[in-house]
Amino acid sequence: MTDVIALARQLGHAIQEQDEYKNIMKAKTEADADETLQALITEFNIKRVAINAEACKSDRDEDALKKLNEEMRTAYSDIMSNEHMKAYNDAKQAFDRVVQRVQAIVQQSADGEDPDTTDFSEDCTHDCSTCGGCH
Repeated sequence: MTDVIALARQLGHAIQEQDEYKNIMKAKTEADADETLQALITEFNIKRVAINAEACKSDRDEDALKKLNEEMRTAYSDIMSNEHMKAYNDAKQAFDRVVQRVQAIVQQSADGEDPDTTDFSEDCTHDCSTCGGCH
């Protein structure tokens, strides 16, 4: 009998050998080391907490809330335009595609599909009632 858990662990090792995995880990390390990016993230989180606190007040100040929201949107925009955040997001999208494909093959195989031919489809709605098949 095949030990499916041992095979899953082998799959985990294989995933970590993929270029997409290595790229996301490198991008994460670089983003974590970017002091400017980390300061922007901290600023964003502080604004988010301040918005939450103001919104929960019974006598909240709508002008202050509006200003905090604008500041938070600016902080978010600054974060997303940071070169290390862009690189991380690109690497994450590429890695997510690999993971989606692996998950689709495993799930479809568990549902009785042929493991050699089943694959991920970008068109999948995850609502099987609308499905014409993922092949």
